[in-house]
Amino acid sequence: MTTRKDENLRALGRETGYLNTYTPEVLETFENKHPDNDYWVQFNCPEFTSLCPITGQPDFAEIKIMYLPAERMVESKSLKLYLFSFRNHGDFHEDCVNIIMKDLVRLMDPKYIEVTGLFTPRGGISIYPFANYGRPGTKYEQMAEQRLLSHQIL
Repeated sequence: MTTRKDENLRALGRETGYLNTYTPEVLETFENKHPDNDYWVQFNCPEFTSLCPITGQPDFAEIKIMYLPAERMVESKSLKLYLFSFRNHGDFHEDCVNIIMKDLVRLMDPKYIEVTGLFTPRGGISIYPFANYGRPGTKYEQMAEQRLLSHQIL
């Protein structure tokens, strides 16, 4: 069995302290051992909650994150704590999805990433925002444009 070197991760393997305000600083990364390979990493977070910035009522969603990693990858427990930090954060659905994507781009500098929010209906309407990013000047930028233009949420 191969053991991994200490990645200086602060959250993994330690007691979990849940945050109640938006805190992107909890996000952590580790080294991708296969940066030359193109492969998908997908996270499904079916218990995402945030607050409506106008009414303060809770909004519930499944957040789907898919990315092609480059040199760094997001550590899953830190991602869980980060997503949990939206629980008392007031923003519209579209803002939450874009904030999550931009925070992950800043954190990892992935080749490609997309974030979808499948928000449950409130007032009889469901909202499913989608945001994506591909590294500028690469085939991944073209991929982002193609996936955005052909995007369909089922």
